[in-house]
Amino acid sequence: MRTSKPPVGTYVVDTRSGRVGVVMGHEGPYVQLRPVGGGREWDCAPDGVRAATSGERLRAATAYENARSRGEVP
Repeated sequence: MRTSKPPVGTYVVDTRSGRVGVVMGHEGPYVQLRPVGGGREWDCAPDGVRAATSGERLRAATAYENARSRGEVP
């Protein structure tokens, strides 16, 4: 089981949901993540995240830009 907390600013995958997020901070035992492109933060246990691959980062950024171009997000 992995217990170290990833550094702020790194891209990780929440293994519970499969969502890609940026590490915004650490609060108590949790890692605080924010979706690529912004949005509401969520908490995840440190052993529930792993480093995102470059493909996963690109996929998340592309999904955000597509949603923005359709007017679904600001």
